[in-house]
Parts: sequence; structure tokens; C-alpha cells
Amino acid sequence: MLLYSLGLLAVIILASPYWLLRMVWSGRYHDGLGQRLGAVPRGLREFLGKETTGQRSTIWVHAVSVGEVMAASRLVELLDGIDPALPVVISTTTCTGQQLAHDRFNKNLQSGQTRVFYYPLDFAWIVRRYLRVLRPRVLILVESELWPRMLVEARRAGTPVVVVNGRISDRSLPRYRALRWLWRLLLRRLTLVLAQSEQDRTRFLSIGVPANAVEVAGNLKYDVHAAGGSPMTQMLRANLPAQAKVFVAGSTMEGEENYLLDAFRELLPQFPCLILILAPRHPERFRAVEELVQKKKFFPVRKSEWMQQPRPIAPGRVFLLDSLGELASVYSLASVAFVGGSLISAGGHNPLEPAQFSVPIVMGPHTENFRGMVAALLAREAMRVTPPERLAAVLRELLLSPEAVEMGQRARTVFEEEAGATERCLAAIQKVLANQQPVREGEQPR
Repeated sequence: MLLYSLGLLAVIILASPYWLLRMVWSGRYHDGLGQRLGAVPRGLREFLGKETTGQRSTIWVHAVSVGEVMAASRLVELLDGIDPALPVVISTTTCTGQQLAHDRFNKNLQSGQTRVFYYPLDFAWIVRRYLRVLRPRVLILVESELWPRMLVEARRAGTPVVVVNGRISDRSLPRYRALRWLWRLLLRRLTLVLAQSEQDRTRFLSIGVPANAVEVAGNLKYDVHAAGGSPMTQMLRANLPAQAKVFVAGSTMEGEENYLLDAFRELLPQFPCLILILAPRHPERFRAVEELVQKKKFFPVRKSEWMQQPRPIAPGRVFLLDSLGELASVYSLASVAFVGGSLISAGGHNPLEPAQFSVPIVMGPHTENFRGMVAALLAREAMRVTPPERLAAVLRELLLSPEAVEMGQRARTVFEEEAGATERCLAAIQKVLANQQPVREGEQPR
């Protein structure tokens, strides 16, 4: 582990000029830097009822970014009900994940308190400090955020580590296998891996997780139910033309908006009441996407500005959803939905968000990140996969065909039939907690 720590330190030192420049130019990367370096936020201490290292234990959930926060939302809600004396705290790695987690999990806290914080850098002294303050009865990692030092220090502190919604992507698998001899030693420290699918279970076994520590629990994202009647969505619905058809393109990434806007232009002569709601995946791209919309000779309407003075959305307009956490609800407005990250080699994003509203779904050919979901939807003829050059044609077909309604209903059926992973994960976590002795009053983690 000493070599690992020295290597990590060397990487940080060598990369520091790049990150310093990014901080200066973007103003983003300094956010949470102190927390990542071990400064436990005062609001978190206040939430736990301790201004110094205290005695209250927690359940620590780590969700890297927006997708993981969304997936864990229902699980956190259920964990909150386990024991009032065992509070749930949530860490994220990205700024966008942090923002969404604050919005979702801090709503009912007293002023100044927080239970959301940035995940610490993987150095022994930093990890130990968080473990001393949080005293987790269990550390829950969402998907595959496996950091060596954290695994080692959690074992030393007597903290069981559970991976929920576990998956290993096509891109990550070769890297894990290349260092399988090292990962086998580290992964023996995992208490339990609750994998999304049998394929993911096999992959965890192949990189060294013991067979008795891996189970298939399903995908938490089937249990995330968005509120189609959110205030913003209701307001938007009230300002759409009566005959409007709505094309929602969600979680789009660089290189995709160009295809989508060209397809939108091609569709407008046949569907003059069509409106495009465009939701880029990353907030730092909102301005660039707005400029692209203008360059394509469309009139963008930014949600953040529109909300200050709501007004009817004219046909042929592009509504830019420049906010986080609202896309799932907005899918309820769609006549047809495109799920991004799939026209380029990014692996795709979650197709279940529109599926829960019985909306016909279109994705590009790159869907590796959600292979199981896409396979289930395709098996029921509940979605379409298309290359960029066929995008307009497929959208036209769905906007015209009465069968698109049935396609959306089949997508909803898949969504409902695959549900239940959250309850299975909760039951498994409760067993882990029941088998673990709580830290006694006045005792420090080992």
C-alpha cells in the first residue's frame, strides 16, 4: 500500500499544474477541495451532533455522480427508516453529483447542517479521519467505486463494505484483469457485492471477488420513480401548444446535439407543432449548446430564464433544460424520447427514465453501459436503436405510427417487471448490520 500511496501522490503532483489551470479558468475544481483533503465540513459535524470527533455511528453511502445519486435515492430513503439513531450520510465525487445530492437529501435538515460531502482522496490519513468522524456501521459503494486505501482502512476500522448496483463496464474490465493479482488481495476485503446482473456477477468473480461475497440483486435504477407532476413540469405542460408534439432529447453529450438539431430541422416541415426539449448531460456545456442552437438558426429558450417569467413555448422552438435532477420528470411530456451518450462512444445513459412514462424510446448504437436494460427493452420491442444517419427517419416513423403508443406501454411494462432491487439490497444490508457489532460508547474504530 505504501507504493500505491506514493504512486497516487506522484500522479497528483504531476497533474497539479493542469488542475490549477482548470480551477483558474473554470472556477469549478476548487469546489470541495478542503473536504477531499480531509477537512470534514462543519455542517456534517452539526448534523451528527458533534463538533469534534464524537461517538455517533452512521451508514455511509458513496455515489460518484448524478447517475449513482439517482440510483441510490430510493435506497437512501429506506435506509433512513432503519434506525433514527443511525443517520445516513452521502458522499459524491463530482460537483454535479454533489449538487443533486444536496437537493435530494438535505431538504429537511436544520439550517447549516448537511449530510452530503465530497469523497476523500485515497490517502491513509485522510480516509482515517473520515472513518473516525463518521464511524460507519457499514460503507455502501454504489456501482464500482473501489479505492484500495479505503478498502484497507475500512477493514482495519471493522467497517463492512457493501457494493450495491455493482457493475463492471466493458472499458474497465481489461484494466481490472490486467492487475487481477493485486485486486484479488484488495477485493477480499469486500463484505458483499450486490451485482446488477449475472454477467456483472461473473465479471466480479473474474477479477477476484470471492464467490460467497457476490449476489445478483438487480438494478436500482428500475426502482427510481420520477414525479411526472413536478412543479416545473406542470408549468411547462401548461405552456405547451394544445396540438404540440414534444421531442425530449436527454443526457446528450458533445457531438450529439448536432445530429439532434439536424433531425429536428428535417422533421419540422412535416410536424410544424414539434418542440424540442434538449437536456445536455453536463452543466458546463449549457452555454456551448445554447450557442450551437443559435448557430443552427433556432431560437433557444433556457429553462433558468424562462422560469423567471413563464410564457407559452412557440412551435419549432428548442427548450434548453439547463438544470439538474429535472430531466426524468420532463420525459413525461414527451411524444418520443432520445436517450443520449449513445450516438457517440460513451456507452449510453439510462433508458428507464422515459420508459416509466410509457414513452417510445430511441437510442444510438452505443449502449454498453446499460446493456441489460436495452436488451430487455429490445426483447419486448419497446425501444429503437439507430445510427446517426437514420435518426430523423426513426423519429418520423414513431411520431406517425399509432403503434408507438403500444411501444411506450411495453417499455412501461419492462420498467415495472424489473423492479425490486432496492428492497433486495436493503434486506442484504440489514443482514450485514445485524451481523456486525456496533462500536461501543467511547471506543474508537480500530
